[in-house]
Amino acid sequence: MAKYIGAIDQGTTSTRFIVFDKSGRIITVAQKEHQQIYPKPGWIEHNPDEIWLRTQEVIAEAMKTKKLTAQDLAAVGITNQRETTVLWNRKTGKPVYNALVWQDTRVANDVAKFARKGGQDRFRAKTGLPLATYFSGLKIRWILQNVTGVRKLADAGEVIFGNIDTFLIWHLTGGPNGGIHVTDVTNASRTQLMNLKTLAWDKDLLKAFDIPKAMLPNICSSSEIYGDVSSGILAGLPIAGDLGDQQAALVGQTCFKPGAAKNTYGTGCFLLLHTGRQIVKSRFGLITTVAYKLGKQPAHYALEGSVAITGALVQWLRDNLGLINKSSDIETLARTVEDNGGVYFVPAFSGLFAPHWKANARGVIAGLTRYANKGHIARAVLEATAFQTREVVEAMEKDSKIKLDVLRTDGGMIENDLLMQFQSDILAKPVVRPVMKETTALGAAYAAGLAVGFFEDVNDLCANWSVDKTWKPTMKEKKRNEMYRLWKKAVSKSLDWIDEAD
Repeated sequence: MAKYIGAIDQGTTSTRFIVFDKSGRIITVAQKEHQQIYPKPGWIEHNPDEIWLRTQEVIAEAMKTKKLTAQDLAAVGITNQRETTVLWNRKTGKPVYNALVWQDTRVANDVAKFARKGGQDRFRAKTGLPLATYFSGLKIRWILQNVTGVRKLADAGEVIFGNIDTFLIWHLTGGPNGGIHVTDVTNASRTQLMNLKTLAWDKDLLKAFDIPKAMLPNICSSSEIYGDVSSGILAGLPIAGDLGDQQAALVGQTCFKPGAAKNTYGTGCFLLLHTGRQIVKSRFGLITTVAYKLGKQPAHYALEGSVAITGALVQWLRDNLGLINKSSDIETLARTVEDNGGVYFVPAFSGLFAPHWKANARGVIAGLTRYANKGHIARAVLEATAFQTREVVEAMEKDSKIKLDVLRTDGGMIENDLLMQFQSDILAKPVVRPVMKETTALGAAYAAGLAVGFFEDVNDLCANWSVDKTWKPTMKEKKRNEMYRLWKKAVSKSLDWIDEAD
């Protein structure tokens, strides 16, 4: 009998393969980064072929490390960077263009154009989403309009679309030789083409975006057998779980009850609040999304606050400015000073997402004096993550009428004690880190395990969750309020930096 469950975690900067045991502990893991491509300011691309290669490499490496075979695993799940858009040729498997990453802002003028007829919330009633550069629909449209010959092939169903989950499942199940073209409801809900109520592609939305239905994948649940891996070390293994990364983290954190919430600190920050089977419309700058759909059970929904740049700001400090050698050095540098020295950093590199939704915002560093040094910059970088999270928490409490009593966290940045303590201080709430920090991959593994009976039900999953560390607020209210006031002042300086004509 298979003892383990596998998960492909394809993220914005790297791809991992992790094997878990039944208690949710990691047995083996391998990880590789892929190139970030910046053709123009605001344009961010990935090479889909490189991502597929890295996926194959990390699977082979992780399995080899522990001398595992496909027979040792019950199934594999996939979780992925959402909204990142790939179009490829069904016959050859080759992308027609690089993947347009979720942070890419090249469709900003299209956002403004579409908003002129019906406003930014033109499609929110059906999709739960505002018009923004973030989602896949306008990215698909851009490739169809700007890459010669693609539209004709798409109309014929020869060029097909997928987010990264779809691209990988298609390749894993045979690619040009019978690859299965599917996605799940969580990823489909991020395209701005799926109706939240029907969980199907909406003909009116497809018409508005001028996207042929023939190029779209079939929409499935988040937990079912989609097909078997066709070759390689996992050959014959069922692919049985598929969740967008933030929904996967919600499942990995076992937030199965309405009112449960988690915040993932990765490239960006994503706070999700489970609202059960109810579709809650946001009035305060959040989005409504599908949380998960387990097999034939009804879909569950969530409110989400999406922040574009958090961990990516640390990488920018490392790669673009060279102030640190590796990302983990940020905490050491920030601890060389007692506070931020009056410096505030608004990382609106791709505009501002929730709760502002301002594509024309750009990054600013405010409050600089000659007193400021690189330690103050480092501290301001970390604090930007916590300030942005507070903005989202406040919006979420207004929308849901639920006061969060504690914030569950996951993602790479939660290893940073200084950030976690400041997050607790600026929220005036306890912040909790679970023992298992790789909750995104774990959520995909859970979904796959449920589909094949490796796990009996969600109660099995909840029994695995436990607390590693809790941070409690120590900052005085007066200081907290003053720092947040200055943060909001800095945000105001970043707004409307780009004119529409630009």
